[in-house]
Amino acid sequence: MSKVLYLKWRPLDWDEVVSQDHVIKTLQNAVRNDRVSHAYLFSGPRGTGKTTTARILAKAVNCLEEETTNRPCNQCQHCQAVNRGEFLDLIEIDAASNTSVEDVRDLRDKINFTPNQGRFKVYIIDEVHMLSQAAFNALLKTLEEPPEHAIFVLATTEVHKIPATVLSRCQRHEFRRIPVEAIVTQLEKLVESEGLEVEPQALRLIAKQATGSLRDAISLLDQLAAAEAEITLDLAHRVLGTATDQAVLELVDALLGEEAAKGLDVLQAALERGSDPRHFARQVISYLRNVLLVKMGNREVVEIPTDDEAKLLKHSQAFTVDHLLRVIRAFNQATIHKSSSWQPSLPLEMAFIDVLSAGEVLSSGAAQEASKEEKIQQARDQAGSKEVSVEPKPENENPEISKPQSKKGTPAKAVHALRSWDQIIKMARDYNPTTQALLNSCTPLGLEKGCLILSFKNEIIKSKMENGDHLQTCQQIITKVVGEEFPIKCVIGQSKGKDMPQDVDPDGLVATAVRELGGKYVSDEE
Repeated sequence: MSKVLYLKWRPLDWDEVVSQDHVIKTLQNAVRNDRVSHAYLFSGPRGTGKTTTARILAKAVNCLEEETTNRPCNQCQHCQAVNRGEFLDLIEIDAASNTSVEDVRDLRDKINFTPNQGRFKVYIIDEVHMLSQAAFNALLKTLEEPPEHAIFVLATTEVHKIPATVLSRCQRHEFRRIPVEAIVTQLEKLVESEGLEVEPQALRLIAKQATGSLRDAISLLDQLAAAEAEITLDLAHRVLGTATDQAVLELVDALLGEEAAKGLDVLQAALERGSDPRHFARQVISYLRNVLLVKMGNREVVEIPTDDEAKLLKHSQAFTVDHLLRVIRAFNQATIHKSSSWQPSLPLEMAFIDVLSAGEVLSSGAAQEASKEEKIQQARDQAGSKEVSVEPKPENENPEISKPQSKKGTPAKAVHALRSWDQIIKMARDYNPTTQALLNSCTPLGLEKGCLILSFKNEIIKSKMENGDHLQTCQQIITKVVGEEFPIKCVIGQSKGKDMPQDVDPDGLVATAVRELGGKYVSDEE
């Protein structure tokens, strides 16, 4: 049976350890000057070389080469025994399966025996943070007064779980995540040596998926090499599960189109096909991250199948940065929740509805950024013989914020509130960003029976506004701005143009000009 690649390519000398020069140089100097410590703590992410470096250190301190600068030589009997895993004085302990105090006491009893072959007994305790508190206490005494022939190397991915008393007795070295470029360089050497056919883009994708772990990168490459003879970018996406699921694209389309029913159907269909809810949420986040990178001008760092490029560009133009961040945060929250067995889709559905109901998905696209004059001209073209004129809205008067008063709102103050609506929305952000989002998604229609009427496009957004403290917050802000208190009534689908002639489409451009741009409808008779 062939050896797996990550074992076959495990470094055997100092120079082969990748991107950990700050550690390697210190250890080399310690060996060269015969100043090796009795206890080391190697901490850092998985797959960055902690255990490998510990083995190289064990070889170096027991190497038979007379010149210390050449240790380990990988030629002497001791070095070769370590490489084969047959060196009796190198003891590796997995703390995850030897957590009890009895295991440590057994180690402590045997440590006093002199080495069998070399000058030092080297104990490598991997994942040392898994030891129990009693086991740490038992180990502490040995670390305080170790025999001269014993060296401890403690390795951990969670250094914060190591007791301070243990940390203080070890020489500590931090291993860092390996940069993508360094991983790619190492994979290129491996590919050439192994005679593999791999597209450069696939290597880069593998390096990114490894998240700083060279061991993981080599394991992923090994997995892909077993799948097909030639490793292409598309193959890497399929095998590694990074290809954009069609359901993800459909969900984003539903989000942008504010189609709640369609989006929920997409989620349900994906889960019925066997998708894990948390994995699906991660796919959504991964895709939207790519959308965000493209929008920010970093297209070159995005690795996606060519078939998805057009869709990605379209979505990057349809979102604003702020909205993208809101959606990513919502679905990231869904990855944190453990899916309940009785309703596994609930976190995903909550994330989708929460973003949709905030009314902040659509960006200021080309149509929304058009000038008032362009919109009015479109309205004129649609209206034919009818004319639409614009009475300019007064600019925001930035009224002084006065103390809230209990006096009931008057029509004059209602007009004041409408004219100051931009200021009200801006102030809402300091109170509650969600309240601001809801106010952005509604249209203030005016005063009716002493109530300020706010019109919403659908029941979802209206219900969101009516729940929680959003209405109360809005009332407080309006009172501060205009000096009078207004009860607020939420309605669906009404507009300022509701009193226009029946032959004018209330959702058309004419009504839009009247409702949103301050236009005034003028009939033929006028």
